[in-house]
Amino acid sequence: MEGIGRTAFAGKAVPVPGARDAIVKTTHALICTSDTHTVRGAIGDRSNLTLGHEAVGTVSAIGSDVVQFAVGDRVVVGAITPDWGDLAAQGGHPSQSGQPLGGWKFANVKDGVFADFFHVNQADANMARIPADVSSESAVYCSDMMSTGFAGAENGDIPVGGTVAVFAVGPVGLMAVAGARMLGAGLIVAVDANPERLELARHFGADVTIDVRLEDPVARIVALTGGVDCAIEALGNDEAFGNCVRSTRAGGTISNVGYHGSGEFVRIPREAWGVGMAEKTIRTALCPGGRLRLERLLRLLEGKRIDPTPLTTHRFAFDEMAKAFAMMDAKSDGVIKPLITF
Repeated sequence: MEGIGRTAFAGKAVPVPGARDAIVKTTHALICTSDTHTVRGAIGDRSNLTLGHEAVGTVSAIGSDVVQFAVGDRVVVGAITPDWGDLAAQGGHPSQSGQPLGGWKFANVKDGVFADFFHVNQADANMARIPADVSSESAVYCSDMMSTGFAGAENGDIPVGGTVAVFAVGPVGLMAVAGARMLGAGLIVAVDANPERLELARHFGADVTIDVRLEDPVARIVALTGGVDCAIEALGNDEAFGNCVRSTRAGGTISNVGYHGSGEFVRIPREAWGVGMAEKTIRTALCPGGRLRLERLLRLLEGKRIDPTPLTTHRFAFDEMAKAFAMMDAKSDGVIKPLITF
């Protein structure tokens, strides 16, 4: 990122690890919509900032105090790489370490992963070794999409047999559908305006799909359920957030994992909120980080509980990054996730 709205390739020195850090040679990466939000200025201006936060690779160098990894290990690195000694981390919120969103370092406060090599702080805590029988193409989804989407379901307090509505089934929403199914939801409703994504939502566990171009999603959800136990906002859109509140029963949970990248406020519909007293819980999550989280996600891949690779709709070489990035920004050609190989 050269500035708001401007990207280019650049040459930089290979980073050097500190005592507890590692350098990873990138083999596979994914472009995230949040990367395009960043370039559009969602977190302010940045210059000379390497983009990207979803990657796997092989360990190229380690610091003297790293004990869990060796050079040559194939690893996945979390999109969120907290400072685990921070008070927020000790209080159970490592993604917020140091400041709000402080665990989000890649392509925010330090160079990201769209490079031949990238730096990982506190390597023993922020990356995980990929099992031999798990492909790198599937493991890279543990970095963000699986972790964030599953967090949307985990934060939803979904009872076994409960009802869930997922608003927007892009890659995070699709993983929220899969997470809700794993947690025992009895009815999962997927809401979107893209028929191909709605079909993929059925693949990952949705029981009912609603095309917002054809019907009012709130009316349909309330008619089906009387109000869901949990509504998951996976878009980062004011209207979608309001519809989550409207679709949730009194006492239910609105779980937000969408990136609200524009606008000054996110509005809560007053009457649907019970004029402030409907006991509807609003929970938010940034992608959970840490080796324990990554190892648990990898275990799901190893046990074939889920295969996230249907999300990979396009593949590009690293030198085609500009084309891939433009496609993700415009959401053209039915793209869901572009995989970059190095």
